[in-house]
Amino acid sequence: MRGRAEALKGHAAMLGFSAAVSGSFSLGALVANDIGPVPLTTVRFLCAALVLALLVALLPGAGRAGRRGFARADLAAPWRYGLLALLYGGYFVLMFEGLKTAHPLAAGAVFTLTPLMTAALAWPMLGQRLRTAVAAPLAVGAAGAVWVIFRGDPGALMRLEIGPGEAIYFLGCVLHAVYAPMLRLLNRGESALVTAALVTAFGFVLFLAWGWAEVLATDWAALPARVWVTLAYLAVFATAFAASAMQFAAQRLPASKVMAYTYATPVWIILWELALGHGVPGWVVLPGVALIVVALLILLRGDQA
Repeated sequence: MRGRAEALKGHAAMLGFSAAVSGSFSLGALVANDIGPVPLTTVRFLCAALVLALLVALLPGAGRAGRRGFARADLAAPWRYGLLALLYGGYFVLMFEGLKTAHPLAAGAVFTLTPLMTAALAWPMLGQRLRTAVAAPLAVGAAGAVWVIFRGDPGALMRLEIGPGEAIYFLGCVLHAVYAPMLRLLNRGESALVTAALVTAFGFVLFLAWGWAEVLATDWAALPARVWVTLAYLAVFATAFAASAMQFAAQRLPASKVMAYTYATPVWIILWELALGHGVPGWVVLPGVALIVVALLILLRGDQA
């Protein structure tokens, strides 16, 4: 019973994750040509690290073994956080580089390939074989996501041409697919918030060292307001919350199930596009939405971690 309850918590965390990261696509496309991806990622990691460190220090049970604050053991083998930061930050840099030319929904289409890549990597890395019970909802969810993204038009799917933005973002999704099983493989008892705080802190240091010239060359005072709004959202929701949610879920669910929730992202992207006044597809997308919901319900039934 406890195992089922913990797995359900993992599913809830990933549902929140999918809602949070979806805003990155629409908001990221709005500001992709206003600021470079490296300065944006560097500053978002700094802001997220500060928010997460504050949460670790203040929230009861946020640290190791249900305690508050950081422990000396959390810094054991610090190279782990550097490696995770490279994967996580590399994904963001390639995402925003791709969004300079790719439409948010097109990027969402590429993102739906991540669960299958994660499932393939989880076998050699974690010994987690892709069972039929997981493969079936992965396939159903993929079909639903493709239906939504291409607005139920088979012709649009058949005419798909991969542009440079989509190709760049695909490389980022490969890094994201590796990141999920690595979270579980490298964890040594750290809580979700502690891991997320240290990963983003290491990410800030690494990307500042790499792109310091570009960061200093950015005219921060001249940036439009939408960049700062996007930066705040990315730091709090798409980085701090999302990283914590994924780490929390990765300790309770197989990696393939963790990444399965990416199939909900296109639905959230459509809602974001509607909220931003960019227009959305009509009723034709509802069958795809229904397939995604069915896939997630199937996953909720198979709750063994």
